[in-house]
Amino acid sequence: MKIIEADFFTLTALRIIYIYLMHCFRSGFRHLSSASASQRVDWDPTMSLALKHATLILLEKCHTRDHLMQILAQIMRTNLIGQTFPMSRLISFSAITHPENLDMAVRLFQHHTPHPNLYIYNTMISALSLSLNQSFTIYNSLLRSCVYPDRNTFLFLLQASKFLSEVMQIHCHAIITGSFSYSYLQNSLMKIYLEKGKMGLAHQVLQQMFAPDAVSFNIMILGYAKKGHSVEALKFFQEMVGLGLKPDEFTMLGLLILCGQSEDARLGKSVHAWIVRRCLVKSSNLILNNALMGMYVKCKELMIAQSIFNALLRKDTISWNTMIAGYAKTGDLEIAHSFFQYMPCRDLVSWNSIIAGYAQKGDCLMVRRLFANMAAENIQPDFVTIINLVSAAAEIGDLHHGRWTHGWVVRMQMKIDAFLGSAFIDMYWKCGSIERACMVFREITEKDVTVWTTMITGFAFHGYGSKAVELFYEMQEYVMPNQVTFIAVLTACSHCGFVSQGLRIFYSMKEKYGIEPGVEHYGCLVDLLGRSGRFAQVKNVIEMMPMKPSQSIWGAVLSACRAHGNVEMAEIAGKELLKLEPEKEGGYVLLSNIYATSGRWNHSDKIREIMESQGVKKIAGCSGVVVDGIIHEFVAADKRHPRWVEIRSILFCLKSEMKFGTDFSSELL
Repeated sequence: MKIIEADFFTLTALRIIYIYLMHCFRSGFRHLSSASASQRVDWDPTMSLALKHATLILLEKCHTRDHLMQILAQIMRTNLIGQTFPMSRLISFSAITHPENLDMAVRLFQHHTPHPNLYIYNTMISALSLSLNQSFTIYNSLLRSCVYPDRNTFLFLLQASKFLSEVMQIHCHAIITGSFSYSYLQNSLMKIYLEKGKMGLAHQVLQQMFAPDAVSFNIMILGYAKKGHSVEALKFFQEMVGLGLKPDEFTMLGLLILCGQSEDARLGKSVHAWIVRRCLVKSSNLILNNALMGMYVKCKELMIAQSIFNALLRKDTISWNTMIAGYAKTGDLEIAHSFFQYMPCRDLVSWNSIIAGYAQKGDCLMVRRLFANMAAENIQPDFVTIINLVSAAAEIGDLHHGRWTHGWVVRMQMKIDAFLGSAFIDMYWKCGSIERACMVFREITEKDVTVWTTMITGFAFHGYGSKAVELFYEMQEYVMPNQVTFIAVLTACSHCGFVSQGLRIFYSMKEKYGIEPGVEHYGCLVDLLGRSGRFAQVKNVIEMMPMKPSQSIWGAVLSACRAHGNVEMAEIAGKELLKLEPEKEGGYVLLSNIYATSGRWNHSDKIREIMESQGVKKIAGCSGVVVDGIIHEFVAADKRHPRWVEIRSILFCLKSEMKFGTDFSSELL
């Protein structure tokens, strides 16, 4: 029998047959599968398994849905439908070989496979795990049919699992059915547990393995390294070597990620040397070389990273992007831009990396220029790109650039979700437009704790303490506050003098919300009490703290002492602050000013002398003006600016106008 290229009438007839058959499937019509033995074609298992039957041979050669319909019609005509082996071939073909016919496989399984075997069940579980979440329904059917699952069943179920509870149930079933001893299944379980952050369960699986291999330890090392558990990952490596297992390049990948996460350049160099001695790394091994570069970039050893890059015979986009991102993050934008320019094929990551570097510097003009070039090359920006644009505006307080970015997002009809919305709120309040920040806040439909916290922080820094506290209580109808939220609301209370409310919120952290106050929260409390002049309570809080006071706490005490003229407490705070950061000028200057304000000039001069003897210099304060996306900074009597003459003439004009305005007002009075 040959599959013919059917004409219009043949195809129409076949479609009618197909519609009829589908109707049979939906209604559970099983008369074909229950036909009498006299009407059936006998099925020889030997011939079946050898695929010598003419219809199955055609199925192996089938490439289109129309041809599949013809073969299905032929199988039904010869009353082979419903027999286990032909159905296994049909289902495997339509579900696995050509998954676009998965709908047919589901109907065949549900309505024309009265006695599915384990192979059919596994085929369906595997196929549905990739497209639909029906694998567990098929598995329940398998159990009800008293078919015994094997290791492949559980592997396919793990592919379909989305939640930890499902993985744990699969784990239990594998133990009960005796399939758990299969090493590939154990490794798969460990990998999933590690991805879901259940390090203890993954370790438990490793301990239960009869003979863990190098793959098992590689999974553990890589999983622990990605989660930042450097010490534990190293212990697994030592255990692996102790068992006589030979580390391979995947082991080294895990160790390099570990070194990069912990920014341990010394350990990273040791791993690099170990790799070189065993000739694991070659100039053609891109994966390992890229991992080495990534590790050195994270450890800020960019010269070594570049030497590895230069030695590569072949470079991919990851190689180039690693170097661009590394130099951009450290602020070496000229080098980063040169790598970017020479890169043969730039992708979205390349553009985001270079834009992020200029955004970090606050160069809005360059950020917008790069964004325009990116659009010209038909690279579609993503949320990371927009966050970089917003961050550039927030960095220098450029409201015009921030509004331009917001307008672009609205024009492109991008959804402003919680992540992007919190970035816009942060940018607007930092640029001085708390009204626009409120507008964005109200337009976000699904607010997470970050959105609420960002808005509370904006109110706090703009002096709207009442609104910040009100929003703090309002948010609890939707989400619970976290540690950062409490810092924001306590800052609002501190800036606006809400002492009683601030104390109530601080002491409710542990009692009501189960959050243990950290050093930052105690810093806010000290600042709150210090600003109100309650130095006895400040002293009690510092003495009762479960941790040592930080620089910020003593700095807050010193600032409060200056505001209230408390020299005695200032001396204590000043001494403690200078112990913690003797190289910084802030503590010296504050203490010297406090002495000067109280008329103790000898003490003030002595502090200045100590400051000079320690080699500490006061950094001059400066003001900044953003013009066309570029920051122009000035210090007092600064004549270094190239347009100083013009600036000076404008200042004189402004001064004279202000003087004229004052005189005019006096005359009116």
